[in-house]
Amino acid sequence: MDVILTSEEVRVLGALIEKDLTTPEYYPLTVNALINACNQKSNRDPVVAYDEPTVVTALDSLREKKLACLFSGAGSRAAKYKHLAVETLTLSREQTALLGILMLRGPQTVAELRSRAGRACSFTDAAQAEAVLDSLVKRETGALVVRLPRQPGQKEARYVHLFAGQPDMTAMAAPAGAASPAQPAPAPVADERIAKLQA
Repeated sequence: MDVILTSEEVRVLGALIEKDLTTPEYYPLTVNALINACNQKSNRDPVVAYDEPTVVTALDSLREKKLACLFSGAGSRAAKYKHLAVETLTLSREQTALLGILMLRGPQTVAELRSRAGRACSFTDAAQAEAVLDSLVKRETGALVVRLPRQPGQKEARYVHLFAGQPDMTAMAAPAGAASPAQPAPAPVADERIAKLQA
């Protein structure tokens, strides 16, 4: 992936893709509709609270990168925006749908992606969804997705998009629930109680 996007650009692009595929009757989106799409509390990880300047700045940058454009339809009073991911990156509907989900939800397994893609496109089985993911991993023009190593305690490997650059593998390798360096580990209250009981 030649172009690296900020987290705000990723969220805005992902929201445009999602609304294009799932609610075409309300697409392209006004800035207000796009703010609401970015700040949705369902189907988003992380949940954000973007304001208008944040979304407009991201849109302007996406337009410079040929990933979004201003759309003026007949009878349209407010400015509306649409994504150009399909044209700029030469993507199929299935590829676009999976990328949109990864942008909005973070790393996912094939099963999660397949179930969440239902409104945008349907995959007959997990193998078909995995084949589309592999096509995004092995693109001749540069990978848009990478398959993460399977983590201890996880049955399946997860996939992540590369629009924000290569993922931090060391952070992803930390077991779930492990304290990050920025957060002190919780006091071992339970361990102390057990030790006292055993004594």
